[in-house]
Amino acid sequence: MTPPPATITAIPADRLTVAAVQAEPVPGDVAGNAATAARLVARSAEQGARIAVLPELFLPAYHPPTLAADPAGTDVVTDEDRTVDDARLTPLCEAAVAGGVTVVVGAAVRHPDGQRTISSLVVGRGGEVRVGYDKQQLWGGERELFSPGTRGATLLLDDWRLGLGICYDGCFPEHGRAAAADGAHGYLCPSGYLAGSAHRRDLYYPARALDNTMYVVFANSVGGADPWRFNGGAAVYDPEGRPLARGADTGEQVLVATLDPAQLAATRAAHSMLADRLPDQGPTRRTVLA
Repeated sequence: MTPPPATITAIPADRLTVAAVQAEPVPGDVAGNAATAARLVARSAEQGARIAVLPELFLPAYHPPTLAADPAGTDVVTDEDRTVDDARLTPLCEAAVAGGVTVVVGAAVRHPDGQRTISSLVVGRGGEVRVGYDKQQLWGGERELFSPGTRGATLLLDDWRLGLGICYDGCFPEHGRAAAADGAHGYLCPSGYLAGSAHRRDLYYPARALDNTMYVVFANSVGGADPWRFNGGAAVYDPEGRPLARGADTGEQVLVATLDPAQLAATRAAHSMLADRLPDQGPTRRTVLA
């Protein structure tokens, strides 16, 4: 199915300062990892960030053996309206309120119908927690533990529209384009890239930025033990795919950058792929014999 033509939305009026976080969670320790996330959110706020993005599955840690062995202990539970009430997240909620920061953080989520998803929780500046997005493109063995999400999501923050993706989603140009088609100015991608994948890590996300002339915020875990050792490289990319902030392959870091409406407008004026995209480039193809 061909995505609809992109909706070119109004450029935001004000700048938005964002934080891309890389850190090492402890497998299975949701409460402890929430406390670590709270500390990192406080650091983000101190540097002026209005939104902080933490890695994929940060709350339970991306560690499949633990996720398989203790689903009840590693999941958070959501109700029908996608709100989450979990006392283990209290420090993180308090940090969001104290710093005036919206938080996007990875979690394993159990839904009322029993399905389990890799999801991004959105912790609002008022401390409320909602399931913002469920990962649609599952990678490898994730399919044995989780169900795929069924729809995309866009986070509205001030007058910025921010598409939500998680790790492997960002490897598919169609996913970022769907966010752009919904009018996204940016694309938030909590991720879990393993050691040895730096080439792909550093190619996909700037490409999604340039493909769609939108900012990209990429968060990733660090540390861990083989085969679940992660390679950092958290970054914020401008709408032409250039890094505004870039983390090392190891070590905890909070990378802060400011998304500039003027740069977004100038890039979209100079590179008009969203406006120029043909409505359908698939079924109309013909075969040419050599």
